[in-house]
Amino acid sequence: MRDVAKPAGSASPSSCVPRRDGDEGFDFPRACRLLHTAEYDAVYESGQRRAGKHFVVFYRRRDVPDAESRFGISVKRSQGGAVARNRIKRRVREILRLHRQEIATGWDIVIHPRTSVLMAPFGALEAELVELLKSAVGSGAVPPPQDASTTRST
Repeated sequence: MRDVAKPAGSASPSSCVPRRDGDEGFDFPRACRLLHTAEYDAVYESGQRRAGKHFVVFYRRRDVPDAESRFGISVKRSQGGAVARNRIKRRVREILRLHRQEIATGWDIVIHPRTSVLMAPFGALEAELVELLKSAVGSGAVPPPQDASTTRST
């Protein structure tokens, strides 16, 4: 195997924190992905599921609750040839890259896109998947602290 020099700034960080590097956009590093069959199986066997019009989401609390959430995408062969399946995965990955920081930490999440993802408008997919993930695992946004002087007593 040959050594290939990477351009400056292309090293993947060990965390899932989105970052900007010029025109590269947000990363989707390995630390944010489910990589092994056993990880997928654990989510399927001991997790829960939610379904929407375009997606089925399986999710399971990680053993390390403060760790970043990890995502996996599973597209069946029956959803089309390699070109169609790869397009579906690219669309889902783009949604995850843009909204990963909005999803609660400490979860393993597997996303099963339905065939309708291929032809649906991107905005509709984005809205549905983000809402489905937030309803399943919660939001990663930290609510503002509530000041005791501004709360009303009833």
